[in-house]
Amino acid sequence: MQVYLVGGAVRDKLLGIQGADRDYVVVGATPAMLLNAGYVQAGHDFPVFLHPKTHEEYALARTERKKGLGYHGFICDFNENITLKEDLKRRDLTINAMAEDQDGNIIDPYGGMEDLKNRVLRHVSDAFVEDPLRVLRVARFASKLYCEGFKIAPETLELMRKIALSGELCDLTPERVWLELHKALLTPNPEVFIQTLRQCEALKYVLPEIDALYGVPGPLRWHPEIDSGIHTCMTLHRICAETDNPVARFAMLCHDLGKALTPKKIWPHHPLHNELGIAPLRQMCKRLHVPNEFEDFAYFVVLYHSEMHHLYRKGPSGIVDLLDHLDAWRRPNRIKPWVLCCKCDFLGRKGFENRPFPRADYFLGMFSLCSTVKAQEFVDKGFKGKEIGEQIRLKRIKLVEDYFEILPKGEIDDSSNEMPAQLPKSKFKEASFPDKKPQPIKAKVIKPYHRAFFKIRRD
Repeated sequence: MQVYLVGGAVRDKLLGIQGADRDYVVVGATPAMLLNAGYVQAGHDFPVFLHPKTHEEYALARTERKKGLGYHGFICDFNENITLKEDLKRRDLTINAMAEDQDGNIIDPYGGMEDLKNRVLRHVSDAFVEDPLRVLRVARFASKLYCEGFKIAPETLELMRKIALSGELCDLTPERVWLELHKALLTPNPEVFIQTLRQCEALKYVLPEIDALYGVPGPLRWHPEIDSGIHTCMTLHRICAETDNPVARFAMLCHDLGKALTPKKIWPHHPLHNELGIAPLRQMCKRLHVPNEFEDFAYFVVLYHSEMHHLYRKGPSGIVDLLDHLDAWRRPNRIKPWVLCCKCDFLGRKGFENRPFPRADYFLGMFSLCSTVKAQEFVDKGFKGKEIGEQIRLKRIKLVEDYFEILPKGEIDDSSNEMPAQLPKSKFKEASFPDKKPQPIKAKVIKPYHRAFFKIRRD
């Protein structure tokens, strides 16, 4: 019986990256041999065993052959005669098809070391096309290793496209798609996951709500990048510099979903995209079985992210109303991530990347002040019932009103916030979409929340 460290642990060790799970392959063994040695069986489709002390995973060497559709459509064969080379051949990428023996020697039958050196993500064999899940996995590795300079080999990208166009991506379970998306959101560059899926024509099958944003224009003055899909990826890239929280990153990915539903006749403007975005958000979360924590926060980002751009137009009472809508008093931990999403929506535009955005700190400052107001103060003064809530609101408005006195004029009148992108004028002549005035449209009011209460911007 021989034991080898395999997969991501070997790859990341050679790259000097910490944190990969340590998985092992056992060659020349049977299930009975491992059970007799004290290992605990964990797998059902094929034998995976947990080490009795470390609880790390040990899998018997195996081969696979396609028998049906989807990534479940395989027959696995495991016995003591299967070699390490045969086991490694079934893996997705050459950089994941290396092993390390107990003396530290690297076994590399498929050129993984060379691809590591050249920063290439390349499939091991033509059997790659048999498993549709590999499209998502390679896209995720591209997002994880983008900062290390890795690119997908053209021939591998072509195989990914072949899988996408075969229709087999539709056979992936929602849980598996969400797992890969969630893992991608934890990488340094989750926007590369989205871009890769679109490049190989898989995005429209896996995340059609995101794919629908591509080709939808924004106003050139405020979105020189034009395309709403590009803007979404820019904001997703930006929020990764602010937080590693996957809940906030998912919300950023979803924040502009409503723009895909704006009638074309009013393009490039999207006056009610916040309300229109709720339906595709709900649809995507239901289809992928997205955890409630992710969906609930994304809901508030989708519905209210635009309010930060016109924060002062309803005065101090409008600030307090917004905090009420965000459920800030019961869910104070939600406010900073929400502010970060709004900040990244502002900075995630071509020509805006390096602009200051002090509004984020100003809003957090007003929230902090308002949070000091407690009901007991008014109970002690003899107020009762609804009167207490009314007095709390009035005091919060007064605190925000006083805070307004220290704000710069350019902040209050939006002049600093509404400066166009810092790009050469020639760039503005290259727009491929007309910058027409928007026409009013009707959208269903989302209850129990109010319709956006700031004036709609008309450029």
